[in-house]
Amino acid sequence: MGITGSTGRLIGSGRASDVYEIDEAWVLRRARDGYGDALAEAAVMEQVRGHGYPVPRVRLDDSSRTELVMERLHGPTMLAACGAGRIGAREAGEVVAGLLRRLHAVPGRVIHLDLHPDNVMLTPDGPYVIDWANAEEGDPGLDWGMSAVILAQVAVGDEPIAEPARAMLTGLLADPSHLTEEGLAEARRRRAANVTMSARETELLGEAEELIRSVALPH
Repeated sequence: MGITGSTGRLIGSGRASDVYEIDEAWVLRRARDGYGDALAEAAVMEQVRGHGYPVPRVRLDDSSRTELVMERLHGPTMLAACGAGRIGAREAGEVVAGLLRRLHAVPGRVIHLDLHPDNVMLTPDGPYVIDWANAEEGDPGLDWGMSAVILAQVAVGDEPIAEPARAMLTGLLADPSHLTEEGLAEARRRRAANVTMSARETELLGEAEELIRSVALPH
């Protein structure tokens, strides 16, 4: 049943879920259209948190398949901080790279599959990674591929954030040794099959891959 009805104001929304205030310590993220599995997501978050990885605490007893109760983090997303000039775009990409390396050092081969600056919160205690709905056990090369493709799709688009996204991609791939051919190919396939993307975003995948290759393998 979750805790429907006991939430406060809406404080954030993503492609597939909304986040509501519970109190100063906790929030409720509620999936739309039955997306994801909050119980499985909570278990992964607790697993990596147990190894010191920076993720919000969760209350498993209050979680359901569509609702996840988790620690309320205070601070902007890294994307918002970048837009406000609090962190440089390239530095944001470097932070994502560091978080990927740190995650892949955790036992269990957990990969996030959606790690980008809008899923990193900058708190007084440092960066925290949110939105683990896509996490699974897998190859780190796929994780690097997904982060690269996500940033590259924005970088080759026509939105104002395109130029910062290109700098973020450059920071992410400053050391491209973790990016693999197999991981990049699978990341592109998965993004193409992602039902939350627009037709325009899907059309940009080819150009995005070309950009990734030009950054990772400069001539």
